[in-house]
Amino acid sequence: MQECFRDPWIVVIDKPAGLLVQPGIGDHQQDSLITRLREDDPDLHLIHRLDRDTSGLVMVARGKDSLRRWSALFAERRIRKLYAARVHGRLEGSGRIRVPLARLSRHPPRYGAHPQGRSALTLWRRVDGGLDWTQLWLVPRTGRSHQLRAHLCGIGHPIFGDPIYSSDPLGRLHLHAVALRARHPFTGQPLRLRSGQLWPW
Repeated sequence: MQECFRDPWIVVIDKPAGLLVQPGIGDHQQDSLITRLREDDPDLHLIHRLDRDTSGLVMVARGKDSLRRWSALFAERRIRKLYAARVHGRLEGSGRIRVPLARLSRHPPRYGAHPQGRSALTLWRRVDGGLDWTQLWLVPRTGRSHQLRAHLCGIGHPIFGDPIYSSDPLGRLHLHAVALRARHPFTGQPLRLRSGQLWPW
């Protein structure tokens, strides 16, 4: 767990894969990113979340006023997010996946296409690849649960190491939150944050 940025209003952490962002149910799920951070500063609050198996940038607010302002930016889709992923199969060029998503099962939680689902849009672009794999940049324009994982699985290109959506659950999930970009709600200045690792697998 590495700190990437800090100012009077936010702390940005580069989260490792396998660490919960907040405590789960049961004694074995009490260790989390926010639990660790609050040992030094109890007035820290999660603004958004990453899945346990996803690594990369997580933004945490310092104080309730900061939480309100940053949460509003996320709700209004004024935060730009960039992810890196390695998927099964070969993709060329770039494209978009506009498929509404809904939860299809609870244990494990699995999401997928559903006509009554919530609207979801993912932009993708090929970076590199081989005969049976592709490295992608991903830009989610909405923030649905499991959006990137479910969208890529839905087009037949699940992410490597995905324990829910892929047939190869061994190893880590090859999904990394690389960058965040926004206009700072307190200073008005553009803020561009980038992970220390672009492709950590």
